[in-house]
Amino acid sequence: MRHRNHRFILGRKKEHREALMANLAAALIKHGKIQTTLPKAKALRPFVERIISMAKRAKNAPTPERALYLRRLAVSRVRDNEAIAILFNEKVEEFLNREGGYTRIYKLGNRRGDAAEMALIQLIPADDEGYSKSRKKGSAKPKAVKAAAQEEAPTAGAAAAAAEAESVAVAEAEPEAPEAAEEEASSEEKKGE
Repeated sequence: MRHRNHRFILGRKKEHREALMANLAAALIKHGKIQTTLPKAKALRPFVERIISMAKRAKNAPTPERALYLRRLAVSRVRDNEAIAILFNEKVEEFLNREGGYTRIYKLGNRRGDAAEMALIQLIPADDEGYSKSRKKGSAKPKAVKAAAQEEAPTAGAAAAAAEAESVAVAEAEPEAPEAAEEEASSEEKKGE
């Protein structure tokens, strides 16, 4: 049976597909980003991320023999000594602090001629923070959390109202000096310019 045996076939035989992935990975490592079709970019992502993981393991290898083994393993997959030298010697430093997710795919739309979906795949720079994770509007909270929030809300509201009343009373007790008010007005004018 072939259950859960999915791979990116890309309409090619095994040898042709391996050569295609090796060439795409070499180009991505050398140039940092490449433009290709979306299925090829999706197939390239796990392939090149495994190669980058090999480079990270080689950098942190306990012995030089292990590092050499990992380098040779990467060369056997990518088939380009120059690209592997660039990755293992220079670019591996960018990925040491990143736990996976070394590539990003942008969809570019359809290509003229055959309307193939195009994509840009790039290596993520070391200083990239990534996307901030935002909560979706109206997401369902568990009932226990909602009940606890409703119980705490009246007490928190009363405490906030008391703190606000106290700050207003302090502000009324101490009138502002005229000199301080003039300094604030002049600083606001400078910001406006």
